[in-house]
Amino acid sequence: MNDKKIVFMGTPKFAVPVLEMLIENYGVDLVITQPDKKVGRKKVLTPPPVKVVALENNIKVLQPEKISTDEETYNTLKELNPDIIITAAYGQLVPEKILEIPKHKCINVHGSLLPKLRGGAPIQYSILEDHGKTGITIMYMVKKLDAGDMLSKVEVDILDSDNYETLHDKLSIAGRDLLNETLPKIFSGDIAPEKQNDEEATFARNILREDEKIDWNTSARDVFNKVRALDPTPGAFTYLEGNVLKIWSSEEVKQDFESNFDKVGTIIKQDKKHIYILCGNKTVLKVNEVQVSGKKRMPVVNFLSNKKDYVGTVLGEENE
Repeated sequence: MNDKKIVFMGTPKFAVPVLEMLIENYGVDLVITQPDKKVGRKKVLTPPPVKVVALENNIKVLQPEKISTDEETYNTLKELNPDIIITAAYGQLVPEKILEIPKHKCINVHGSLLPKLRGGAPIQYSILEDHGKTGITIMYMVKKLDAGDMLSKVEVDILDSDNYETLHDKLSIAGRDLLNETLPKIFSGDIAPEKQNDEEATFARNILREDEKIDWNTSARDVFNKVRALDPTPGAFTYLEGNVLKIWSSEEVKQDFESNFDKVGTIIKQDKKHIYILCGNKTVLKVNEVQVSGKKRMPVVNFLSNKKDYVGTVLGEENE
């Protein structure tokens, strides 16, 4: 067990393997996470996954609404005087006065190959932008978002079979393992920080509602990427006869596809298990799974159980 005082900041499932590794291999003195949130239709107040793990291991937890102005959090950290603060998907910007506290500084486990995809949604954007590979960067934290010197990196391939959930889980494990390799080097001083090239930086802002809507003018590949980047939450959507229709599992049709229709968003074919939608550049998306407003996601075979013929229907705007 390590004799260093460690503070961990994180919130969602992504951060859990990192926290569990730290508890097992080093020990954690304090966990800081986001406040409990109301979840689901019944609005049940639910603790973040990181809080659950911390309490199971009898670790003190702080949940400031806004860490930049929370005096209790700042005073607790000053009194504890940690050797290092480690963050992974915490969800708030950590103020400079906290960054200055630890002897070995504050480090962040970030879900991209920096300087690409700084920001809050790097996993989604790596799929949306069809990168082919992404990874984890461990870096020193600075006042500017995700701009600190890099300490270590590991690459992770993005497969066509990946969606947000599967890539998220691969990156979470990669982050855990990379941190475990990197921490001893930080503590021993055997680390060579590398500055980021700001000119190469790109940004992955948080996903907005308008980002979830499918633009059928884009190619089938682009729509396919959007669908899997937003699966299992929040989901990519369009409108069918004025009602929200979420598109889940889909495939880019790579062979030539003859069609009598030329308006993008048109359902140009259906069979027992699929619907086929015309996208930009005369490309075609095969849809395997959908979700009608107010119902659970379902295979297209169930969606078509009403035996309705949707061929020629144009997917598009609300209340058409």
